[in-house]
Amino acid sequence: MAKENEKAITNREVKNSAFTTFFGEPENASRLYAALGEEEVSPDDITYVTLEGVLFIARKNDLAFTVKNRVLVISEHQSTINENMPLRDLLYLGRTMEKLLDERAIYKRKLFQIPTPEFYVFYNGDETCPTEKILRLSDAFLEKTEHPMVELEVKVININLPSGHKLLRECRPMYEYSWFIQRIKEYLGAGWVRDAAIVQAAKDCVEEGILTEFMKEHGSEVLNMLNTQWNYDDAVAVEREEAFEEGRESGLAMGKTLGILEGKAAGMAEGKVAAQRQVIYAFLEQLGEIPEDIRIRIESEQDGSVLKKWYMLAPGVKSFEAFREHMEKGQQ
Repeated sequence: MAKENEKAITNREVKNSAFTTFFGEPENASRLYAALGEEEVSPDDITYVTLEGVLFIARKNDLAFTVKNRVLVISEHQSTINENMPLRDLLYLGRTMEKLLDERAIYKRKLFQIPTPEFYVFYNGDETCPTEKILRLSDAFLEKTEHPMVELEVKVININLPSGHKLLRECRPMYEYSWFIQRIKEYLGAGWVRDAAIVQAAKDCVEEGILTEFMKEHGSEVLNMLNTQWNYDDAVAVEREEAFEEGRESGLAMGKTLGILEGKAAGMAEGKVAAQRQVIYAFLEQLGEIPEDIRIRIESEQDGSVLKKWYMLAPGVKSFEAFREHMEKGQQ
């Protein structure tokens, strides 16, 4: 009924390509939908119907799939908030339905049932964005009415690790993907050149057991995506890197580059520790107001390896008591 999902390769996309590849695996897509829809589904329940460059000059929606042929999930992964997403998704929906339906079905008298559509944007840019918000098609209407005859809502979910959105707690694949992107941002913010930041972040994933199977199967492919197709919306980050790029020889091997740049790690320790604390707080705040003793313990901890353990632990704890126990064990 639908063609297999293809990877997006355009000069405007970066994380989109890696995102599409990662969640183009049915196991990850099924876990994502389970977290979004609170319904257990298996990889066999997923059928991809992602559009193939039919809109916006070789641009397609990032990911679309049906779940048990009952629900149609259309999603985009963005580093900038696009207020026109409801309009874009309206067009995506029409084109996707054309793929799913027999064109003769709409002319039959008997009601023809279709999958219930759901629309999402997964945001991980640097602009201030609430944990979650809704964009509505009717906001674009020139003439406002109390009950518009056409409406389409898009749920925007902030998947930046510090946002602490519950999706990051309930969907391990999304947490790991966001962890990877967050680590790249940390290195870029510390002044690393883009290719080295990406490779070092991938190296961190291996050390921490993040995206293990994905990196094993798609490692070099993902690095090439991220390294050669940096998103236009990340232009500011790219500009920060240009001064470092000037001193690099164009033919320098990636391994040699990493060897030279690893010495910069010590210089970024303070910022990295602060970022780790921020993420720990974001997840613990999901449990309520953080007890003062826990907050003091986190602030006083200077060992990056210890904070890293708490950083990985925070999304999975069910109570402050459980987190406190792990902290105490670490002191023994």
